[in-house]
Amino acid sequence: MNEIRLVSVQNLFSAKDGALVQELEIDILVKNLGYHKQVAVHWAGENNVWHVLAAHYQYPADGGRERWIAKAIFRDHSPEGLPGNIRFALQYLAEGREYCDNNNKLNFSIKAGAGILLGPDFRLSQIGFRPLLPQGETAHTVVVAVHRSVQAGQVFINWTIDGWRTVHRTPCFLQHDYWHQKGQGHADNLHEEDATVWTGKIKVRSSFRVEYAIGCETEQEEIWDNNSGGNYVAGRAGLKILTLNLHCYQEADQDDKFNEIARAIHENDIDVVCLQEVGEEWNGGHGFWPSNAAGIILERLQGYGRTYDLHTDWSHIGFDHFREGIAILSKHRILKHDAGYVSDSHDIYDIHARKVVMAQIHFPYIGLINVFSVHLSWSSGGFKQQYERLQQWAKDIETDSVVATFLCGDFNNKAGSRGYMQIVGSGYEDQFLRATSPSVFAKVFRKSRVGSKEDLASDGRIDFLFTKRGNKLRPTAARVLFSGQDYKMVSDHFGYLAEFEPE
Repeated sequence: MNEIRLVSVQNLFSAKDGALVQELEIDILVKNLGYHKQVAVHWAGENNVWHVLAAHYQYPADGGRERWIAKAIFRDHSPEGLPGNIRFALQYLAEGREYCDNNNKLNFSIKAGAGILLGPDFRLSQIGFRPLLPQGETAHTVVVAVHRSVQAGQVFINWTIDGWRTVHRTPCFLQHDYWHQKGQGHADNLHEEDATVWTGKIKVRSSFRVEYAIGCETEQEEIWDNNSGGNYVAGRAGLKILTLNLHCYQEADQDDKFNEIARAIHENDIDVVCLQEVGEEWNGGHGFWPSNAAGIILERLQGYGRTYDLHTDWSHIGFDHFREGIAILSKHRILKHDAGYVSDSHDIYDIHARKVVMAQIHFPYIGLINVFSVHLSWSSGGFKQQYERLQQWAKDIETDSVVATFLCGDFNNKAGSRGYMQIVGSGYEDQFLRATSPSVFAKVFRKSRVGSKEDLASDGRIDFLFTKRGNKLRPTAARVLFSGQDYKMVSDHFGYLAEFEPE
């Protein structure tokens, strides 16, 4: 059925740590019929005992489809032993309905150690594709399975690193002993495999992403694997930025709060963290560094083996007991940093005395970015003048080598408010809105008129990630953190996380 189809299956043997190992990997194409879905493989080995193996999402394909992978590893020292020859069928549950691909009720089968088998609808397919290019990798290896009936004359990769303005062609080469080179294929069934394996290398060098399709020339025609029409795209990890107001030591269990924040930063592999209301004991105005909230989070991250640069400063007394400040944590080295008041008042006893910190960071494969961690006053406390100074500061230090400037933090003005529209009118754009609500973003930022308050009436955010219009980055995803659903609430503010990549 079209809702779920077998792309390929691998059934391989290898010797690892003195044991014989059997690896099963099944590549599945499904229609995206809803967010909540389950994809599974029902399989049996030579003992005729049936099992269920869950598949996991891998990457999107064109036409509203997705690729899923089910993998299992078996060792001969285990009580169950090795399953040997495999029979299996595919199951897909979505929106209360069930879909199957069971090879027209005959089930699929593959012999132990037989290498790779292509699904009946596929004559050519990439195997083992991973959409993430590891840092430092300068060549991307493409492995292709071609059905023997095709009698391939030449297999090649058409690829681009600049959106098809420039197109390159790289040949693939037949690998007669591919499985043996991989340390697999110790069974006698490899001569029965129904697919040949070809490999090619794309020289990505320092590029952020590469897009490609795989072609095969036969005597009759040219056939293609282009990821079901959308091409394959492999890229580096994007730039992840989080902004979070810490609420200056006002929660009951601060130790648990700092642990939760560090855990979220670690698990989401966040590159830059902008913090506001960073509390530190007042100590007569001298502070006490061991109590600095940003410093504590930095220490907790070190417990995960994470190393971050930290730049922090403070503005005024907060909640009568703390030096209240702002901070930037960066996984990459901070090249330059600065701090300064953007408010009329510099009085440390005045809540409207507002300081901003700035850091310049070089992000691999992207370039230089300027990041400002911001906590401005509400409109009646001088927001207009504070934002004007901030905007001018950002403009003054921007150079042609800076690919993007980020203004991140607590602006104390709701989306759609007069203060928000002042930011919109200055040429900065709400990147969380752009990623999560493209239609509303287009109304506010892309129409000939300036967006109205009504477009954002249900949006209660006062924490934002802004970048200047025309910058060289775009958001690819965004989410709310510390809402009580993914991570516990740690403040009277949510955290806002967005990921960016080059336009």
